[in-house]
Amino acid sequence: MTENPQPGIALTRTFDARRERVFQAWTTPAHFAYWFGGELTVPVDRMTMDVRPGGTWSLVLLTPDGGEMPFSGAYREVAPPERLVLTLKDATAPEGAEGETVRVTLTELTGHHTEMAFRQDGGNLTAEQYKQAEAGWEGFFDRLTEMLARA
Repeated sequence: MTENPQPGIALTRTFDARRERVFQAWTTPAHFAYWFGGELTVPVDRMTMDVRPGGTWSLVLLTPDGGEMPFSGAYREVAPPERLVLTLKDATAPEGAEGETVRVTLTELTGHHTEMAFRQDGGNLTAEQYKQAEAGWEGFFDRLTEMLARA
């Protein structure tokens, strides 16, 4: 009998950028606002990012129909430029819930490339919600790839 795999998302991407730049893309409000949310607008003036263990972050995605999708969390581990661990929750999370855990590990490769190992888990989503979230992250990371290639 095989065990069910742990619910969550595991993705690996390679970027044509040094890991310091990839880490900054995760921790600089203007950069994060550009790629997080894909094509949706993330107003930088409505973001908070206190990038330190115990610090919090928040942002709002603006939808084309005028709606808002708030996201927030807390930083659990900040080890520039190699590792970032944070929590992630949206407006549907129960009051007081910590949300999902996101782990980002950056490995410097030869030729100024960086491998990003991404993991989101916590068991707070259904299998279908994880599938949708994974598709969302894939789109976000496509936009991150594009942003990193420009500079």
